[in-house]
Amino acid sequence: MSEALLTVKNLSVDFHTARGTVHAVRNVSWSVSRGETLAILGESGSGKSVSANAIMNLLDSPPAEIVSGEILYDGKDLLKISQEEHRALNGKKIAMIFQDPLGHLNPVYSVGWQIVEMMTAHGRPHDLAHKRALELIARVGIPEPEKAMRKYPHQFSGGQRQRLMIAMALMLKPDILIADEPTTALDVTIQAEVLALLKELQAETDMALVLITHDLGVVAEIADRIVVMNEGEIVESGTVREVYHEAKHPYTRKLIAAAPGKGEIKIPNRSSPILLSVEKLSKSYHSFHALRDASFTVARAQSLAIVGESGSGKSTLARTLLRLETADSGHVYWKGKDLLTMSARELLGVRREIQMVFQDPTQSLNPRMSVYELIAEGWDIHKLMPARQERRARVIELLEQVGLIAEHIDRYPHQFSGGQRQRIAIARALALEPELIICDEAVSALDVSIQAQVIALLDSLRQRLGISFIFIAHDLGVVRDFADTVIVMKAGEIVEMGPTAQIFEAPREPYTKKLLASNLDPDPDVQAKRRAMGIYA
Repeated sequence: MSEALLTVKNLSVDFHTARGTVHAVRNVSWSVSRGETLAILGESGSGKSVSANAIMNLLDSPPAEIVSGEILYDGKDLLKISQEEHRALNGKKIAMIFQDPLGHLNPVYSVGWQIVEMMTAHGRPHDLAHKRALELIARVGIPEPEKAMRKYPHQFSGGQRQRLMIAMALMLKPDILIADEPTTALDVTIQAEVLALLKELQAETDMALVLITHDLGVVAEIADRIVVMNEGEIVESGTVREVYHEAKHPYTRKLIAAAPGKGEIKIPNRSSPILLSVEKLSKSYHSFHALRDASFTVARAQSLAIVGESGSGKSTLARTLLRLETADSGHVYWKGKDLLTMSARELLGVRREIQMVFQDPTQSLNPRMSVYELIAEGWDIHKLMPARQERRARVIELLEQVGLIAEHIDRYPHQFSGGQRQRIAIARALALEPELIICDEAVSALDVSIQAQVIALLDSLRQRLGISFIFIAHDLGVVRDFADTVIVMKAGEIVEMGPTAQIFEAPREPYTKKLLASNLDPDPDVQAKRRAMGIYA
């Protein structure tokens, strides 16, 4: 191995809170060399992002305190240099892609201005910066780069915003790129393209890549070495192959066992009664056809997955079903009655029976309401469960079902990670015991073990209570494990539909085959074979 470009030695970080001191990172040591990719694997709260923020000098102090350690780059300890020296390094020599792009893009400036400013702030000419920005925006898969440069962050999807953050981070060709969950919001084909782009740029510039992730498929595809973190400590390290096939620590083995896509494929029950029937549903925005003549049915206790790239119409379909968007034409029959022509009073009753878990919990959870108030709100609207003590007990039960604890009941959304907020949103949907739940990327932000736990919970509810699911997802491994029927969408149209086994084992459409080929396997040996055969590029 070549000489280390960045070395973290015995790093410990504490957070001093009203509830006492939290040892977020404890004696963590690792290094990464030029041209190498190091993956840091672990669940939320394991200390991955805290370590990265310490490198970038982005920890808020207080409450954070770096207790001990060294972070060595180019012979300098980054913990001992001045704020000015840090500002000169950040972005130019060490860049970072953040997990939450909306929280790191300024909503009042165009994305083009923000990306260009990354270069001009470090003394590059504006013309050169503009040209470089256009090149990178195109390379990360954003259509019409010139037009995109003039748009604002809210005008892009979550996946597109993440791609823009990647473009911004790569503007100055840094020596080290720290990527914090860079592909979480991306569909499989864009994920494949972004990972290929990162590898391509790494080969061009000999850049070191530190990849913070919970996705074993991404690790198998791009990483050279891996460190596994749990509760602030490194519990295992080695090559990707060593860790995957010869894991020694129980926590590592738990993560590997929870990786999706290895379960038994479910078979649809053809005898179940139809709950929802969609006929020729269409929706346009001016000249853009977001949804064209979508037709399908959902039976009781069915798990129907909808897959496709960003912009294929998946979320538009879900929102139109619930009348959160107004359809241009078509019918949506719920138990024989057309949802699209119901009165407001009729619709209120149906809204208890059909719940939705949105893709972005930050936007769907009221920041002024506690967890208890958020989950109990539906009971107030529908005049259910008046006894407060009974309510609190039920809220705690729901929280525990989604992997949270009773102590979380009186906290507010901002006090939780993105994955934890999504679990709260799922608990809120379950509170009304609906007959159909529409999940729009509901598990994409969750750690693999929590994801497996939530999927198992949803499946048990499907079997025990007969709840049906429309499950929108870009993670095909999760779809394979959960769904009994799959709809494939492209450019607003359903291009293929069938039982999960048929879609995954004998797809008919080239587009479906492309999606499946882009899906990453957590086993590095399997992924290496796929690359060698040209199945994934």
